[in-house]
Amino acid sequence: MVLNDTELQTSLKKYFGFSSFKGLQEKVIKNVIEGNNTFVIMPTGGGKSLCYQLPALLKEGTAIVVSPLIALMKNQVDALRGISTNEDGVAHVLNSSLNKSEVKQVKQDIVDGITKLLYVAPESLTKEEYIKFLQSVKISFVAIDEAHCISEWGHDFRPEYRNLRPIIDRLGENIPIIGLTATATPKVQEDIVKNLGIQDAALFKASFNRPNLFYEVRPKTKNVEADII
Repeated sequence: MVLNDTELQTSLKKYFGFSSFKGLQEKVIKNVIEGNNTFVIMPTGGGKSLCYQLPALLKEGTAIVVSPLIALMKNQVDALRGISTNEDGVAHVLNSSLNKSEVKQVKQDIVDGITKLLYVAPESLTKEEYIKFLQSVKISFVAIDEAHCISEWGHDFRPEYRNLRPIIDRLGENIPIIGLTATATPKVQEDIVKNLGIQDAALFKASFNRPNLFYEVRPKTKNVEADII
């Protein structure tokens, strides 16, 4: 799948209301849409989530987004449902908080082609029931958010993350992977790429320099609260 710049801009405006991309977003999104493995290192607030959300909305099938925190997943799902005029099922969470009827609804929305993004915890992907189901549907790509959790050299190491590659291989052949993180030393980067088996991934690394952030020391006055404000 290939979209020109005008088509991408139109889609960005249609789904998210933005008139232009930020930083490396457009290059990343094009790479994901073309079906290539991708590795993104952007500072917090740099717009990483859009790098997989927009491609997921445009590509055929359902994108799986692996995320470590239920609260993060819920926030993103709620936001995506807010931009969808047609279906709440455009995005779903699949985790231990759902009851049987809710799981059934999620599966039905995926089968019906309604769900474009499925957010899962790595633990959920290890369940044989979910693996067998996902083998039966079209997966557009797998996005691994907070990818530093993969690395035992990282500060948020989650052992379950290191088992993702074998599971992805079971879901289908040649499923593209996009890894995203805001914190990755060279050692962590190398560990992520090796563990996910995406040595061929295009690397997109944004600057962490924030010119709007600075240190300043001021003399203390009697109006401390007003000075802080």
